[in-house]
Amino acid sequence: MIVNPLAGVGGRLAFKGSDDRGRVDRALSGGAARPAPDRACAALAALPREVEVLAAGGAMGADLAGTAITEAVAESTAADTRAAAIALADAGVDLLLFAGGDGTAVDVLAAVGDRLPVIGIPAGVKMHSAVFGVTPRSAGELAAAFVAGRVRGDAPGEVMDVEESDLRAGLISPRLHGFLRVPIAPGLVQGGKARSAPAEAAAQAAVAAHAAELLDGVTALIGPGTTTQAVMAALGLPKSLLGVDVVQGGRLLAADADEETLLGLAGPDAIVIVTPVGGQGFVLGRGNQQISPAVLWAIGVDRLLIVATEAKLAALAGRPLLVDTGDPELDAALAGYRRIVTGYRQETVYRVTA
Repeated sequence: MIVNPLAGVGGRLAFKGSDDRGRVDRALSGGAARPAPDRACAALAALPREVEVLAAGGAMGADLAGTAITEAVAESTAADTRAAAIALADAGVDLLLFAGGDGTAVDVLAAVGDRLPVIGIPAGVKMHSAVFGVTPRSAGELAAAFVAGRVRGDAPGEVMDVEESDLRAGLISPRLHGFLRVPIAPGLVQGGKARSAPAEAAAQAAVAAHAAELLDGVTALIGPGTTTQAVMAALGLPKSLLGVDVVQGGRLLAADADEETLLGLAGPDAIVIVTPVGGQGFVLGRGNQQISPAVLWAIGVDRLLIVATEAKLAALAGRPLLVDTGDPELDAALAGYRRIVTGYRQETVYRVTA
């Protein structure tokens, strides 16, 4: 096991990743939370006790469980992740678990390629790669199934990443870095992110027109995505790239807001608007962590509005929409059948699971 202890630090702060070490260090000095260790522990809890775990030293894994195979470092770097992956592969481990995001997946790929099967524990901000468990617990359950011999083979999972510096400059340029070997287990591993087709624009505009009618007199926290971008366009407002914007009465109150800003604007009339990640179905917990459990509890679980075109829902082939906020009680409260805006004055009911 390898844990990137800095993964996910920037999620609630509206960072677009944890690549910028200077920003992350400043965030940590200000009291920012580290979600990766807790999410790694959730995965480990699913493993049988008799499983031998070798881990990177210190905060990179051994502090949580297992026998350290590398020396501890004060704060891990990409080079430390790569060195740990090589050391574990050289030690002959059967399976490599890593906790992090897309950037960590790229480092693991660069280090071990297709030498051994790999499972990602979702703990970062950017998690578009098809190598992560649906939840941390799912990653652990898949590892347990692998150990018990209940998994038949593996399949290539794409490793995608977007440079955080490009996102801050207003550019989306996802790059396919390659493929990691991921054990085959339907329902436990997330798919890769699917892009919106150009033909979706008209359908998104219809969804947006209906959603805009529902916002009269309310404060709306509008999450990232091309469908929510269409909602902002229907309001005549610009959409921050992969950020959460707050609008009220046709005015932009905050652009690319972090958790603290959202909490300050989360009044009794507020509503949260989100759209699923294409191909994956995640509504919460992937790239919109600033809409945190604290924000959602403050607004109310019944004040979540999901918008998605019929084509986006159809692409899930009956699979449910997903929430992975890091708060099991909140995820359970959000689960169930929910109304989804799918067109102009058109809605459907669709299942959401924790």
